[in-house]
Amino acid sequence: MNWISNYMRPRINSIFSRREIPENLWTKCDECGTMLFHREMSQNLNVCSNCGHHMNITPRARFSTLFDGGIFNEVAVPLPPADPLGFRDQKKYPDRMKAAQKATGEAEAMLVATGEMGRTPIVAAAQDFTFMAGSMGMYVGNAIIAAAEEAVKLNRPLILFSAAGGARMQEGILSLMQMPRTTVAVQMLKEAGLPYITVLTHPTTGGVTASYAMLGDVQIAEPGALICFAGPRVIEQTIREKLPEGFQRAEYLLDHGMLDRVTPRALMREELITITRMLLDLPPAVVGDLPPPTLEEMEPRTPEEPPKA
Repeated sequence: MNWISNYMRPRINSIFSRREIPENLWTKCDECGTMLFHREMSQNLNVCSNCGHHMNITPRARFSTLFDGGIFNEVAVPLPPADPLGFRDQKKYPDRMKAAQKATGEAEAMLVATGEMGRTPIVAAAQDFTFMAGSMGMYVGNAIIAAAEEAVKLNRPLILFSAAGGARMQEGILSLMQMPRTTVAVQMLKEAGLPYITVLTHPTTGGVTASYAMLGDVQIAEPGALICFAGPRVIEQTIREKLPEGFQRAEYLLDHGMLDRVTPRALMREELITITRMLLDLPPAVVGDLPPPTLEEMEPRTPEEPPKA
């Protein structure tokens, strides 16, 4: 009787009362190893609350905090051929694409949208590093051209968030051709007199760095972002020398004149609003829904003078 009551009954109760616990409630910081609760991570924009390490964030999550009220309209991007080279390594290229689409819920590695940021109409494009490492293929080239054309048509500035491991090897030379194509797209903006702002996130490497990512009128980076053409390990193995501490990180590039600002993600929206309105020769953004003060209200008054109605 003791065996039944002391062992079997608690065992049966534990089986029937067991609850399924989701596996994605906690995320481990890549930098310091701290376990972060998913709600805390989301509220902190995927930035570690312990060490400040900036982890990957999807374009949709970024746009939901960038645009006013999280409201934006997607811009259609022309679809390239599905498998132009018939490429296959361990898997067929279409199979890799299907796996990436299933894992991310996105059609490709870049999202283009229009909306308002601090009541300032803009066009924005962002790369998704979780989609095949944000690799630059024909779709990404089409997306940047579509973003530039939309910006010129609507007479709006373009803000681009880069995050890529380089060109997409499965598209070979067609991927490398996106470098001149996107450079021409950026030139369209310059000829139209429209601001082009780039935000380089971790990592921005390869052909992306050698083209549209480094052509901004203003170039901002997130803290600790790796920004380079060839990675540090490749350079060390080539020159057979130890590289300086923090080489090719955002702070190092800022010190050496390659960047204009290094801005934490939590402050990025306000920074972009300020810079965009300065480049457009607009007055500072109004906080909240209050209208801007009139010139009459801004006139200085003497202490004795009553306020004007």
